[in-house]
Amino acid sequence: MATHALEGTHAHVHEGHDHGHKETFWTKYIFSQDHKTIAKQFLLTGFTAGFIGILLSAIFRLQLAFPDKSFPFLETILGKWAPEGRLDPNFYMALVTMHGTILVFWLLTGGLSGTFANLLIPLQIGARDMASPFINMLSFHFFFWGTVVLFASFFVETGPAAAGWTVYPPLSALPQAMPGSGLGMILWIVALVLFVVGVLMGGLNYITTVLNMRTQGMSLFRMPLVVWALFTVAVLGLLSFPPAVAAFILLLFDHSLGTSFYLSDIYIAGQALPQQGGNVLLYLHLFWFLGHPEVYIVLLPALGITSELISTHARKPIFGYRVMVLSTLGIAFVSFIVWAHHIFVSGMNPLLGSIFTATTLLVAIPSAMKIFNYIFTLWKGRIHLTTPMLFAIGTVSFFISGGLTGFFLGVAPMDIPLHNTYFVVGHFHLVMGVSAVFAMFGGTYHWFPRLWGRMMNERLGYIHFWLTFIGANLVFFPMYYMGFGGVPRRYYAFTEFSFTSQWQDLNVFITAAALITIAAQLIFIYNFFHSMFWGKPAPRNPWKATTLEWSAPVKHLHGNWPGKLPVVHRWPYDYSKPGAPADFIPQYISEEDIARGVRWWEEDFEPLTVIDRTEPGEGEKSAVSPEPQPTPAFSPNAKPDAPSAS
Repeated sequence: MATHALEGTHAHVHEGHDHGHKETFWTKYIFSQDHKTIAKQFLLTGFTAGFIGILLSAIFRLQLAFPDKSFPFLETILGKWAPEGRLDPNFYMALVTMHGTILVFWLLTGGLSGTFANLLIPLQIGARDMASPFINMLSFHFFFWGTVVLFASFFVETGPAAAGWTVYPPLSALPQAMPGSGLGMILWIVALVLFVVGVLMGGLNYITTVLNMRTQGMSLFRMPLVVWALFTVAVLGLLSFPPAVAAFILLLFDHSLGTSFYLSDIYIAGQALPQQGGNVLLYLHLFWFLGHPEVYIVLLPALGITSELISTHARKPIFGYRVMVLSTLGIAFVSFIVWAHHIFVSGMNPLLGSIFTATTLLVAIPSAMKIFNYIFTLWKGRIHLTTPMLFAIGTVSFFISGGLTGFFLGVAPMDIPLHNTYFVVGHFHLVMGVSAVFAMFGGTYHWFPRLWGRMMNERLGYIHFWLTFIGANLVFFPMYYMGFGGVPRRYYAFTEFSFTSQWQDLNVFITAAALITIAAQLIFIYNFFHSMFWGKPAPRNPWKATTLEWSAPVKHLHGNWPGKLPVVHRWPYDYSKPGAPADFIPQYISEEDIARGVRWWEEDFEPLTVIDRTEPGEGEKSAVSPEPQPTPAFSPNAKPDAPSAS
């Protein structure tokens, strides 16, 4: 089955794997095939799109808080879409649509997985690069050009897509329905198709790399949990995104070619449209067959990152490693059999609704396993409350508080009255949006030294965390109460009805909290770019972590390690091991190294002195056979060094 990477790097290449790579600006920054540079490209593109997305929310939150006031600066920015400083209702819907699309797909899918899969998979499994660096480059460029097409829709005459981020037909399929159903909708579909092509290319690469390019000793059950999560998510994407592409293409046909896949018996201004025989339920099932796995395509990498951060900064082995792996696989499996709980109100047969209720509640079991294991990992650990650790704990906090409200929406009798209310908005943002964003922030603070060789400012990180943590709770927690009060989402104003106008003061409060929280992200932006150029130079292993990425030189090299690939001797969470001379033992340190007195915990320790060491007889062997045969990753006599859940 799987094989580890060929060693293929003996004395004749020890002089420097990076030699021979004469790069221009274009090959280094634009068309780079180096996985670390591609990770930076995904991170910068995802964050840029994400910050634009939250700025869109600031605009429509102003409308919700002050529906009767005019803001002259809006006309300056938006032109005809904000006449006399009042937001146009059609453009309000477009802002809501684009906000959701950008945050769900561009930030939390492409930005999160694209960044950390590219950065961590080769480094943490001991590979030179991805299986196909060229396809890896193409995956980013499809993602990037999808971004360009999506944002170009803001500049067309009829404006961007405006049918909600789920773009349900018939609103999205009829150009005459509203301005946002015109050219902007076509560009939305094209952008999503480009995005999915990039996701599929990346996913194939991630899977192939994990299965075929692990270094010697790196069995599957010696991989870090974040690699398990990214590998699982790649499989989820390959299975769930193609049906969504089919849904979008059929939508494009209905929109522009006059077909009737989703349309039937439609009247506009008293006139019957010719389309007959379609059914919008087809779109709902195709979309949500992606839509619910998409929740875990976002969450599983976030939880994988959280596992790394909690274990490293608690100085304690992750509790129940195998259980964590199995819970990841269990969540992935269950995510494919719950999609119809999103459409309980579609006229679904009650028996079928009961089946999907049962499968939805089933996902609580592997999710609870993860939560308990995080808590037990923290229990009696020597917790270092660094910025990455704070964001990791925040991720767990939001996953718990947001996830518990999922029980309301997973049970049909409760979901039906809460459907399309602000309860859904609060739940969705906390459990999927904020928890994943916190993990992305935590991962950025943690692996920033690995990307740029410098440390981010901890004091600014603390301020950023607390303002964002408090602000996010103040924004989204009150929405649960609004949902119980029956306040519907996506309405342009709530002053027309007495049962909604009574919540207007709370809308003002939420908007104020949202604006402060958005402003707090400027602290992160400053910290990020200032640290990139002027931050404190990072040591090789600033967090005293055990995984392989911290053994590679801080200077970026093609091939990651200048000489040999590291050999793995232990599982990835050897922290605070009784009898060990330090509170962490890296994966490349063997028992023989410990017996020799190797002092890996010292600041000036050079991991390459261990990794590149020539063992007795190896020189003669290398001279005869510079490219030895690969060894199976699973040896009959090899036993993973991971402790059980007990």
